[in-house]
Amino acid sequence: MQSDRPSFRVRCYLINRPQPWGDQTMQTLAQSWLTWALLAALFAALTAVFAKTGVSNVNSNFATFLRTVVVVIALGMLVWATGETQPLSTLSIKTSVFLVLSGLATGASWLCYFRALQLGKVSQVAPVDKLSVVFVALIAAVFLGEKMSATSWAGVGFIGVGAVLVALA
Repeated sequence: MQSDRPSFRVRCYLINRPQPWGDQTMQTLAQSWLTWALLAALFAALTAVFAKTGVSNVNSNFATFLRTVVVVIALGMLVWATGETQPLSTLSIKTSVFLVLSGLATGASWLCYFRALQLGKVSQVAPVDKLSVVFVALIAAVFLGEKMSATSWAGVGFIGVGAVLVALA
């Protein structure tokens, strides 16, 4: 009786064959801020599309609450599964205050974002939301003292102009 499955020897080769990028390249990608930033952008894009569909027949604040519950459960499971929990007593007061402020800002952003999605087109809301890039650059320069080159500022300007052009289209 002949099986459609590959022989044991072929299966072992397929599993153990050298990867085209090699382990070193994969480790480098996993440690690159750019890899994670691109993934964040991809997931943010999916979030916008999924959220637009999700808020069509529900109160936007309630939709944000449900989304937050999902995030808390998923991240809780991730932190627990990877053993990355730590006692809250190990956090400094400064860290705690800024994490709470970040959480409040995130919640406010999500509430506004979901309401905007409910009222507008996702293809317009999402680019305007990305004006956060402009705000981050300005706030980081003023309050954190971060320095940006003229080329970087030009890029920030293009992002701002692009967001406005897409929103007005």
